[in-house]
Amino acid sequence: MSSTEFSHATHTAIISDLHLCEAEPVHTKYPLWKKFKTRAFFFDKTFGEFLQYIEKEAQGNSVELVLAGDIFDFDSVLSLPEEPVFRITWLERRRGLRPTPERSKYKVQIILRDHAEFFQHLREFILRGHRAVFIIGNHDLELHFPHVQAEVLSTLDLPEDRKSAVIFSDWFYISNRDTLIEHGNQYDPYCICEDPINPFSQGYNFKTMRLPFGNLACRYLMNGMGFFNPHVDTNYIMSLPEYFRFFFKYMARAQPDIVLTWFSGSLITLWKSFRDRLDFQIRDPMKIEDRVNQIAARANAEPRMVRELKELFATSAAENPFLIARELWLDRALLILIAFVGILELMIFVRQVFELSFFWAFIPLFVMLPFFLFYSRSITSRVSSYKEPDERVLSTAGAITQTSRIVYGHTHHARHEMIGPIEHLNSGTWSPAFLDVECNHSIDNKTFVWITPSEEGQRRAQLLTFKDGKATEAMATAKEQRKKKAKRLSAAAAH
Repeated sequence: MSSTEFSHATHTAIISDLHLCEAEPVHTKYPLWKKFKTRAFFFDKTFGEFLQYIEKEAQGNSVELVLAGDIFDFDSVLSLPEEPVFRITWLERRRGLRPTPERSKYKVQIILRDHAEFFQHLREFILRGHRAVFIIGNHDLELHFPHVQAEVLSTLDLPEDRKSAVIFSDWFYISNRDTLIEHGNQYDPYCICEDPINPFSQGYNFKTMRLPFGNLACRYLMNGMGFFNPHVDTNYIMSLPEYFRFFFKYMARAQPDIVLTWFSGSLITLWKSFRDRLDFQIRDPMKIEDRVNQIAARANAEPRMVRELKELFATSAAENPFLIARELWLDRALLILIAFVGILELMIFVRQVFELSFFWAFIPLFVMLPFFLFYSRSITSRVSSYKEPDERVLSTAGAITQTSRIVYGHTHHARHEMIGPIEHLNSGTWSPAFLDVECNHSIDNKTFVWITPSEEGQRRAQLLTFKDGKATEAMATAKEQRKKKAKRLSAAAAH
């Protein structure tokens, strides 16, 4: 199969946000610790059934499978090699290996090993005459490393005449000249890869890449807080009273030092967000046009589209350290510290004149508490408020790529709607996303976008849910989906 065959497709299936990761061993003492990562919630077999279903629905036609980003979750891999050929720092031992070619290669080997069944199904699908497109998302940015891509291809073990049936697209892909497909993180200021054309940076004697704030938070904060599910933002973005209730219900005995874990992880995340921006970004002006042409060829696009789409990217939140600090609650920690130091200094001064107990310090603390709570409740996390690119981005991207349909992932919220002149879809998620620590209430509906020929001669798109070997119409909006899940969770809580 030549690469030119990718420019035409009759049937296209799009899935995203699978977040394939290592299998977490069941914690013998605290079984709820990262329960969502255990092998019990792997969907490798279901994925094989899904491939058989779309192949049958295509009725003998070749199927284009687009894996639209966050297929791998490098940020959650904590495994370490037994005999490393590189030096492992104390931070890497606790929070995972940093993104360098040899470390990322090891991490993808672990994922491929633990999900051997998944990639066996994908291999057989490709051998039956179909093709696969990997679009790089924010949690699998390390797919940019050629060694990592080579490891994926090695695991698929395809014969020479089928190796070209797999391509890796840098951030976008145009299917059949009628559908633009992106992961969508390029419009999220907290998850943007600032320059996917030149993704690599030069560290001290090693090549690395600049990770967005969202990735750093997952690595240095969420990896140490195993009772929070990183795939559901409401699972870790809460109000102060909700955090207290959550702590006393699940974490008081298992992780009593959670405040120290949060504080140290937040400081490291803030520092890395700033520090990584000091690394020299690797750019070769003599090869930039070749690089743009390569990206365009893999995306079924023209070189000008690569440059023009790049102009639509959001501004990285890492440019504003104060914004990052507020998302990490470090501003509130600073207020508490200032209050304690101020009251302590006041009490030391007063005790030089009057014989007072230090217990009097609690009076100004209680007086200040309502103001602190008011400040905390007045702040809304912008991480959780990001939903989808707006109409301006959608319509401009459509004009640039000459398409009228755009498919994203990233938000985990399945959608199908018209926004201005653009038919907009979001493929949702297959990730182990649960509303509760016990992993009883899933919001993983295994949704996908299915694009097929229509009677009018053009292709039409459907948002479907795959379950029990067949597909049914999915909910149109994330809002309807959340309402249904909220009702189910409330009913369960009542019992």
